[in-house]
Amino acid sequence: MPQRQVKAAILLIGDELLSGRTQDVNLQALAKFLAPIGVQVAEARVVADIPEAIVVAVNALRARYDYVFTTGGIGPTHDDKTADAIAAAFGVPIDVREDARAILQAHYKSASPLNEARLRMARIPEGASLIANPVSKAPGFQLGNVFVMAGVPSIMRGMLEDVGHRLEGGAVVRTATLRAKGLREGDIAAALGELEEAADGVVTFGSYPWFSPPDSFGVHLVARSADADALEKAAADLARLIESRGAEPERSE
Repeated sequence: MPQRQVKAAILLIGDELLSGRTQDVNLQALAKFLAPIGVQVAEARVVADIPEAIVVAVNALRARYDYVFTTGGIGPTHDDKTADAIAAAFGVPIDVREDARAILQAHYKSASPLNEARLRMARIPEGASLIANPVSKAPGFQLGNVFVMAGVPSIMRGMLEDVGHRLEGGAVVRTATLRAKGLREGDIAAALGELEEAADGVVTFGSYPWFSPPDSFGVHLVARSADADALEKAAADLARLIESRGAEPERSE
């Protein structure tokens, strides 16, 4: 029996993302981390540091997907509003928790003092479990199927060490990529659509053009499937398609 597909959503939180001040890299890092576990990212959203917007997004996504991962908004400043919004989304109280306080107290005792601002990072919604932070110590947390992590990429990646073992994955979707120099998408669009239709959902196909100035161009054709045999057949079909258009297929992973 085929394994169930486990799907996740990623919610990126922060005014700095929407203003263009900060370029997000967490979506890619999370997707690459989750894929080998058998968790497919099916949706991603970006919202501002507005509690009401975070609540609406979290409640919509956690009802639709197996897991939700949020990044951003759990720091010590006034615009870090994610923890309160998560508590509101679940309808639970939030306060400084002693185990989180102890982590921060141990970290800051030899450096800066644990002041009121830093203590904000120990405010955890009732019923949540902490996510360890090996980089800067201030913990994230998990509440239900929602994992709340830092927005700073290096800290978020560190937190993933305490996330993977909590996830129950499903079918692992693998990819096959073929590079075709000199082809344009219009050359293969109709035939690629026919392959997708014939695959009947077992394999999905994508086409991604590339350009290398001044005059080199082509496409990457990608097949994705949780069925290894179907994936290999799809790769062979793509190779034949490329050859039929007078180009040389190059397999790249």
